[in-house]
Amino acid sequence: MPEYELDRADCRILEIIQRDGRISNVELAGHVALSPSPCLRRLSRLEESGVISQYVGLVDPAKVGLGLIAYCEVMLDKKAPEARAAFREAVLAWPEVLTCYALTGHWDYLLKVITQDLDHYSRFVMEKLLALPVVANVQSSFVLEKVKESTALTLSHLPAMRG
Repeated sequence: MPEYELDRADCRILEIIQRDGRISNVELAGHVALSPSPCLRRLSRLEESGVISQYVGLVDPAKVGLGLIAYCEVMLDKKAPEARAAFREAVLAWPEVLTCYALTGHWDYLLKVITQDLDHYSRFVMEKLLALPVVANVQSSFVLEKVKESTALTLSHLPAMRG
């Protein structure tokens, strides 16, 4: 359960904000059947509690010359002391890496990497990723087609959205 107790109006606000973060408060209030002042108070409470963590503008990678999306599975040399800390520190400095997840199973990390093309990706892997002494192995998979991409979380599991 979330730390912050959400009711149906809160959930509707979240659904709408996830689709359109620039919606005006008056429009948002109309969609959730509230007057603007209570709607703004709820929105502020969702922000202050951290339920809404940030607002962003999503940029189409292809429109800014970033045409290659790759997923890298990374295995660390677990014998190296502080391997995880060194890897995490490096990843945080690499702008090509959009997401990094620590994993269970065979691979230690999964990275989503976006670059201009295969040449830039190859340089990233050779000069940054494999240049780290703590990296033991890397496997890359390239995106051929975007079938679905969403940033909106489902809220249907919350009690306020049932029934």
